[in-house]
Amino acid sequence: MRRTLFDTAMKPLGITRSQWWALAQLSRSTALNENKDILQSDLARIMEVGKVTVGGLIDRLESSGFVVRVPDAHDRRAKRVSITKQGHEVLDRMVGVGHELNIQTLNGISPEELRAAEGVLAKMKVNIRAILGPDMNG
Repeated sequence: MRRTLFDTAMKPLGITRSQWWALAQLSRSTALNENKDILQSDLARIMEVGKVTVGGLIDRLESSGFVVRVPDAHDRRAKRVSITKQGHEVLDRMVGVGHELNIQTLNGISPEELRAAEGVLAKMKVNIRAILGPDMNG
């Protein structure tokens, strides 16, 4: 439901759920990268989608001016993806929208209730990881 709410808020910016998710993952992945780009295949791995799927997302983000692709310096078959100025502007708007939606969705929830919910969710995450085993922990 939170994603649907965010989708509705992002619609005026002309960006779909899969596109904003790709842009957000690209931003997180390049935050500490001195080159400020990432291999398209690495983005697919991070997003846990196929290379063809991420390729289509990057195509649409590139045609909207949010990212650019360039050949990798070491492997011309590989493509590196970086966020453009326009893409960073959309990311800034996404952060603002997310902050405002957090304020609205947490309305009426006390700090104690929020801490309790976070604690329960953290324990559930530990349990799920234990069930999945070491090969599935990401």
